[in-house]
Amino acid sequence: MNSKHIILRSLLLGSLAALACACDLTESMRTEADRTIIFGKESGLELYTNSFYKDLPTLSNCYQQDAMCDIAAVQGVNQFLTSGYTAETSTSWSWGTLRNINYFIDGCYSDDCAVEASARDNYVGIARWFRAWFYYTKLRQYGAVPWFEHQLQPEEMDLMYKDRDSRDVIIRNLIADLDFAYDHITTTSSVGNSLISKYAAAALKSRICLFEASYRRYHADEPAIAALTEFTPEKLYAQAVDAARKVIDSKLYSINKAGETPYRDLFTRESPLTNENILVLCASGSDGYLGTTNWWFNVATYGRMWSPVRSFVNTYLNTDGSRFTDQADYARKSFSQELVGRDKRLEQSIRGLNYLYDGEVTVAQLGIANLTGYHMIKFSQDGKQYENGKNTNSIPIIRYAEVLLNYAEAQAELNGGSLSASDWELTIGALRERAGVSPTQPTSVDTYLQKTFYPDLTSVDLLEIRRERAIELLCEGFRFDDLRRWKCGKLLVTLPWNGIHFPALDTPHDLNGDGVADVCILTPGSNAPSGFAGTTVELKVVFENESEVSTEAFKKDGTLKASYYAVGSDQTGYDLYWFPGEERIWYDDDRQYLYPIPAQEIRNYLAAGYTLTQNPGWTN
Repeated sequence: MNSKHIILRSLLLGSLAALACACDLTESMRTEADRTIIFGKESGLELYTNSFYKDLPTLSNCYQQDAMCDIAAVQGVNQFLTSGYTAETSTSWSWGTLRNINYFIDGCYSDDCAVEASARDNYVGIARWFRAWFYYTKLRQYGAVPWFEHQLQPEEMDLMYKDRDSRDVIIRNLIADLDFAYDHITTTSSVGNSLISKYAAAALKSRICLFEASYRRYHADEPAIAALTEFTPEKLYAQAVDAARKVIDSKLYSINKAGETPYRDLFTRESPLTNENILVLCASGSDGYLGTTNWWFNVATYGRMWSPVRSFVNTYLNTDGSRFTDQADYARKSFSQELVGRDKRLEQSIRGLNYLYDGEVTVAQLGIANLTGYHMIKFSQDGKQYENGKNTNSIPIIRYAEVLLNYAEAQAELNGGSLSASDWELTIGALRERAGVSPTQPTSVDTYLQKTFYPDLTSVDLLEIRRERAIELLCEGFRFDDLRRWKCGKLLVTLPWNGIHFPALDTPHDLNGDGVADVCILTPGSNAPSGFAGTTVELKVVFENESEVSTEAFKKDGTLKASYYAVGSDQTGYDLYWFPGEERIWYDDDRQYLYPIPAQEIRNYLAAGYTLTQNPGWTN
């Protein structure tokens, strides 16, 4: 599907390779002939802006952007959460993409451009959208960074080696870029919504302004944030509301409710659901533009065994709107019991009670390709023909549900933590209705959610919005950024990687209630009962309660080893846990809210006689 745009992207990688290569900020000007090809006709502008799409996520990595988060276990600890990550190991201080964009924008306003103004500004709007995308990545990673408005020339040494501009400068320019994009991009929709539209600009602006507003609100005690005066949190929340409202009021988008699995269908179809998806990475089986989601989630040697943890799964509501964790026995429910009567997104995100793969009932590959018993299917297709890098499902980058969540959070933050009944119905209520959950607005704090994730938050509505955001946007690349902007980064190391509950050990267990024993959790040195044909998981150690858990128990020959362990007793049953073989570290000075500037870049500045300031807490 979407062959025209698939082919265009393939062509640009060849015919425009010389024209659109990304080198550095001062690459010499192209030849006069090159510039005529690019700027002489509208078709040249179109083809050149198509080259920018290569800087979006791909079908092979877009679902991996939450690889480091609190609500999922993975095989090993991300290096960023270990003592081994330093300014010497930091990378990604690259500006070639920006040079390519600025070259194009400069050229569009040069004497070389023979394209009529309105058509020209459409493509400049697309370029500025991609510049905002580029700088938003830098803002999230490093905070303050140098802002470069145009392609630098070799003689502009003071600009080339200038120190970082403030976050005010960055956000001011991001807003200006996206406002220009919204005002001048003529596209409102495209085949599969695979092209940048004016509403993709408004949606991205709502995302960026929400991030920066909440970062400034929840990090207000930090000197660098306290010094910012141009954009208050309130001003940025208002910008987020305004941008989201543009998308909402367009009436072009709605929450998909068609079919038996309307939520999962957003992520598993080759033909995208453009009623909800605003910007999509389009796959095409016929054109060979394929993804690798089945590999990532079903093959341990390819993926990281990304597995939601039980602490998070517990936050899915019951369909009547009540809290699962308000049940007295919630902690002792087995997998087949805990899935009954829950938010339908749960079984549309993980292998549930009636999941079919190649037409056969299939359970989680616990201990093989999954760590917790909650095996992701949100982005996977249900058959072996999609394995080996042959996924044909298109995947959204921006969708309407996110815009509604952005709007709800920004409105609540502007209103002292409260969301009006009408705004609740428009946003959170609509998402829950799609999930088969009562859309009634809660009136009391969920103490489990608060204690487990957000102990400093007292607003009922903001707690519910955060619940909804984690569930609705699961594994879509938002969680790490959400934790950073809410100043909840310590959850990355404090939330245990717990899995499903088992009533007993050394006893075969039926995961999905179909009468077939699927898995047996073995105490150290034990064997599965004779005749058992399912999966076995061997524990390293069993603790009676969480307070007894010690990493010393996971050492072998003095070295920590990745291990399963269980906590519980024969009377209460046992919770399964995964220890990844290394302790997760969050520094007391909170330096990990920002990445370090690579030490080599700082040395490069010094060698040229300039200074590049390092982020707090990181040493060169």
